[in-house]
Amino acid sequence: MAVPLLDLTRQYVPLRDDILAVIDDLCSSQRFILGQAVADFETEAAEVLEVEHTVGVTSGTDALLIALMALGIGRGDEVIVPTFTFFASAGVVHRLGATPVFVDVDPVDYCLSIDQVREAISPRTKAIMPVHLFGQAADMDGLMAVAGDIPVIEDCAQAWGADFKGQQVGSMGLMGAFSFFPSKNLGCFGDGGLVTTNDAGVAANLRELRMHGQSGPYLHPKVGGNFRIDALQAEILRVKMPHAAGWIDGRRRHAARYSELFANAGLSDTVELPEALEGRGHTFNQYVIRAPRRDELRAHLNERGIGCGVYYPLSLHLQPCFAELGYREGQLPISEQASREVLALPVFGELSDDELCEVVEGIATFYR
Repeated sequence: MAVPLLDLTRQYVPLRDDILAVIDDLCSSQRFILGQAVADFETEAAEVLEVEHTVGVTSGTDALLIALMALGIGRGDEVIVPTFTFFASAGVVHRLGATPVFVDVDPVDYCLSIDQVREAISPRTKAIMPVHLFGQAADMDGLMAVAGDIPVIEDCAQAWGADFKGQQVGSMGLMGAFSFFPSKNLGCFGDGGLVTTNDAGVAANLRELRMHGQSGPYLHPKVGGNFRIDALQAEILRVKMPHAAGWIDGRRRHAARYSELFANAGLSDTVELPEALEGRGHTFNQYVIRAPRRDELRAHLNERGIGCGVYYPLSLHLQPCFAELGYREGQLPISEQASREVLALPVFGELSDDELCEVVEGIATFYR
């Protein structure tokens, strides 16, 4: 039995009529840029995320970029980021002329190491960017204590619906950045993003920056960019948003079922399963195991038609584009080891139990 890593058609079919209806209404109105559709989306997202202000933008990458721009970060500044994450977390820092300062991650939750953040802070540190990786919240208590007055930008690209001790991710730092890339727990029909904040002044700045720094008709007190979320994506997200909690519950059930299946297959001592830490609200945007002979296992599963993926095969401090920063192999060993061992398995909410069993059986046949 073939099992896809992700099949978005299973999510789409039940919502097809509702989605096509809002697309048709928007096409009839011909109001594609900002307007009521975006305003309504931002209001509804703020209620779900329990924040005062939300600003819809073009992508998760641009959400991070505009957040840094709102702080005036540029050449000579440093931003602390984990090295084990998607490229955008560091790419936006470099793009503004600032320096990404890479820190290692915790071996259990894959989020940035609080001890290493403490050591990395310097007089040039202008922001700290925790990434709530794979859908599990970082240790925000520890991070906020270490950060002090340094602004914290939460990278929530993979963590819609996650919380830390009851507080939604994106509501604890100065700003939060979300992605609505189609594969996310809440995804649109292309690229889309969102910035959250509880600071009214920051929100006003973000809204100007997403419109080329415009404060009034053709008046530009600052240079921003074209970071406006499409009204089309906003309307699609408004249809999908009420269902996101149910989809996340499905992922959590599948994660629990995987634990049972791996134990029943006698794999508990062979494969390291992800741990949903107490008070972290893991949403399993990815279900990531650690496995010996990972690349061989991946090839074996692919031969059986079982989808899997590696997030991420090369830590950011070792990427060629950051060679000038002088990091070397072995410097951030936890991230480097994770890059050699992690493997993401299918976990989306519409999977059947037979498909989950097929995934574990495929792994069991490899290690027998």
